[in-house]
Amino acid sequence: MDILLLIKAAVMGVVEGLTEFLPISSTGHLILAASLMDMPGERTKLFEVVIQTGAIMAIVSLYVERLWKTVLGLPRDRTAQRFAVNVVVGFLPAAVAGVLFIDIIKNVLFNPLVVALGFIVGGLVILWAERLQARGASSRVTDVDAVSWIDALKVGLIQCVALVPGVSRSGATIVGAMLVGFERKTATEFSFFLAIPMLFGAATYDIYKHHELLSSADVPMYAIGLLVSWASAWVCVRWLLRFVESHNLVPFAWYRIGFGLLILLTAQMGWVDWSSS
Repeated sequence: MDILLLIKAAVMGVVEGLTEFLPISSTGHLILAASLMDMPGERTKLFEVVIQTGAIMAIVSLYVERLWKTVLGLPRDRTAQRFAVNVVVGFLPAAVAGVLFIDIIKNVLFNPLVVALGFIVGGLVILWAERLQARGASSRVTDVDAVSWIDALKVGLIQCVALVPGVSRSGATIVGAMLVGFERKTATEFSFFLAIPMLFGAATYDIYKHHELLSSADVPMYAIGLLVSWASAWVCVRWLLRFVESHNLVPFAWYRIGFGLLILLTAQMGWVDWSSS
């Protein structure tokens, strides 16, 4: 058993769990972490996708009562039915776009300039959205059960922007929902629920396409990565929900802008290969 590899897997799990649901792009951080730990190659790329399921299981474990109640209520409960429809409607645009354009995204958009611009422009959009909130922009949606299918569709269409590397899926959905009229915490929770089918679907699709890269020898590495990703995401999500109740997203915006500049510097100096996906 390669202890060093297991340590690297644990570090990647921490990075995934801490960045997946914050509006700062897990992809960019995983690329940087893999580069710093000298973990190149297709196996690492597949590992990065698979450990997303650990982060998603943190959402499932935190909202298990809500999700189970929804499943049981689907035959007769209008609230459960509306919630399920909204998640599907919000999920479908990015899912379809991802399947149609994934090869173009990986082959064309994964370059330092695009990734850096994704971080920086995303940070500027967060600053703009928070300025609108500070000026008294109305937040008419204050509960996930009050979301209409039209609102869900709008957020789902905005989520497509997150297919651009560096934009951040959670960042696009949270800020997009705020711009549509969601209260900040409600936008954050809705982004969590949209993440469940989105990331499970992405992991399943990638495993299907690259199953030949899976090996029984890698089971310990995947197990450690998944477990650590789940634990760190569980802590992060609980913290984020408390944070957005009394704070805005401005610190994340400035962090994104700084990270985008770091990408440009490390790419220019040849320290990190940002063309990885």
